[in-house]
This record gives sequence, structure tokens and C-alpha cells, in this order.
Amino acid sequence: MKIKVIVTLKNGVLDPQGKAIQQTLNGMSFSNVEEVRQGKFFEINVDENNETKAKAQVEEMCKKLLANLVIEDYKII
Repeated sequence: MKIKVIVTLKNGVLDPQGKAIQQTLNGMSFSNVEEVRQGKFFEINVDENNETKAKAQVEEMCKKLLANLVIEDYKII
């Protein structure tokens, strides 16, 4: 089963990489870009047929490795 995860910085956490992307886009004549927040996207294939169990495993992966819970949020889709 394929599970997708999006990891983003929490609101209020500085995002220097997003700021650099925004400034570059503004310099490329995309002057209406007000903010960019960057993150991570994962597609994880889990050998599990039960969706609830698969999502629970991916939840543990997020908590233990994929996301820094101090500064990042994650969403399983």
C-alpha cells in the first residue's frame, strides 16, 4: 500500500530556504509571490493490506525519523 506524507515547518518557525526561493522568484519577475514555505514529500510503499495498520506504521515512522516534531508538522494522505 502506498502512503504519502507531507512534512512542513510549523507556523512561526523561520524558513530560510523558503525565503531564498521567494526572493529568487521575485527577482525572476514573479513579484506577486508574498511567501514560500518549503517542506518534504514522501511516498512510502508498505507491505500491508490493512489501511489502518499501514497508516499507523507510517505514523510511527514520522514520529521517529521523518519529521522533527519540535519544528515540523506532518500530514499523512
